[in-house]
Amino acid sequence: MRGLPLAAWAYVCTVVTLGTACIALSSFDGIDWTTLAVLAVLSVVCESVPALLSSASARVSLSYSAGLASVVLLGPVGAALVGASAVVTGRRDVALVKRLFNSAQFALSGYLAGVVYQAAGGTVGKPTDGSFPGIIPPYVAAVVTYVAVNLGLVAVILILTKKAPMWGFRWAPVGQLTVGQLAYGMFGLLIAAPWRVVGPFSAVLVLLPMFIARWALEQTRGQREAQAATIAALCQAVETKDYYTRGHSERVSRGASMIAREIGMRPERVGAVRYAGMLHDVGKLGVPTRVLQKSGALSEEEFAAIQLHPMRGLEIVRDIGFLDEALAGIMHHHERMDGTGYPMGLAGSEIPEFARVISVADAFDSMTSTRSYRPAMPNDAGIAELRRCAGTHFDPALVEAFIAAIERNGWIRPDPVVPPEGEETAQQDHDDPSAPLRVAGEGVRP
Repeated sequence: MRGLPLAAWAYVCTVVTLGTACIALSSFDGIDWTTLAVLAVLSVVCESVPALLSSASARVSLSYSAGLASVVLLGPVGAALVGASAVVTGRRDVALVKRLFNSAQFALSGYLAGVVYQAAGGTVGKPTDGSFPGIIPPYVAAVVTYVAVNLGLVAVILILTKKAPMWGFRWAPVGQLTVGQLAYGMFGLLIAAPWRVVGPFSAVLVLLPMFIARWALEQTRGQREAQAATIAALCQAVETKDYYTRGHSERVSRGASMIAREIGMRPERVGAVRYAGMLHDVGKLGVPTRVLQKSGALSEEEFAAIQLHPMRGLEIVRDIGFLDEALAGIMHHHERMDGTGYPMGLAGSEIPEFARVISVADAFDSMTSTRSYRPAMPNDAGIAELRRCAGTHFDPALVEAFIAAIERNGWIRPDPVVPPEGEETAQQDHDDPSAPLRVAGEGVRP
């Protein structure tokens, strides 16, 4: 506890005191101690193997099922005792102070869920055939109470320890946790329902589907990590070809996600546009390095190679199944609203939405990054250039959405990149609308 801020220390002590009081001031008359022991053991086992969700910061404890089964079978005080068993866990990475806090907040969650269950008309004890379907509404109310109290208590400690902001929570992990907790909480009724017939063995019967569900969550998370690793490897391969683009793909991905959220895209489409932003320049792998890093004007053949890089990018990643709509963003991110872009010369609404989103973020990051032929533009200058090109290069609505997102969330500018001494670097950038490409004998090209 010495590493906790004073406010967090006081909060932990308060929660532990309240959890202890719920148990110490209650009557234990009528408690079935055998049932309590079985559910406590089940809770400890489940708490020792939490499910990791798709977000690295999102975990859900399988002990919710045991805690909510105890609400039905044992009532408020029994649920509090089962929750308090979290102080014993097989996870060696959990410090004592965290064990104390977890046991106290689970005790409070169980106790309050038990109170709500009874207030809603639920009967404590082993369910009978006549208990259904009347038991379901009180139980659902208990589940919601348990989850809400648990999330609320955890949110406060995260804020006090500065592991989460007071405002601006990342709602995706919170949503995953809530869904996971509600789902595992419903397993509690499956444990309690057959208890009168099969006794403690009902807990064993439910363990198998619970751990299968946990395995499925782990597989989903592992798949997402593998996808992220694949994309990161491709981006790293692209950026080794041009020192000035280090970190460019990640920033374009972030900018595209900002636009997507600003215009209200569904979460799954936001994820897809993020992938598209990461991989928008993967076609550079098919462009000779000497062309990407050429300091002088391009020949016609070299200019054609640059224009073909979106199509080459599509060829490289088209068989990666999870990209879906992102493929259109990769293919068409250099199209322009007036039809003068490449590779297909699409115009206006013919250009896929993902491509229009990426082109705005791509151009802004290029302009606000240092290049060998100029220093980074200030953000205001980059915004002015986006507005100047709105309607010709870019979708005006997406430009304004990006500007609104930047004004609210800011923009992390990259540090200047210093290439190795003697390394030839390009004196132009095909992503920079303020400096068109120079082609030998032809002047400048879009």
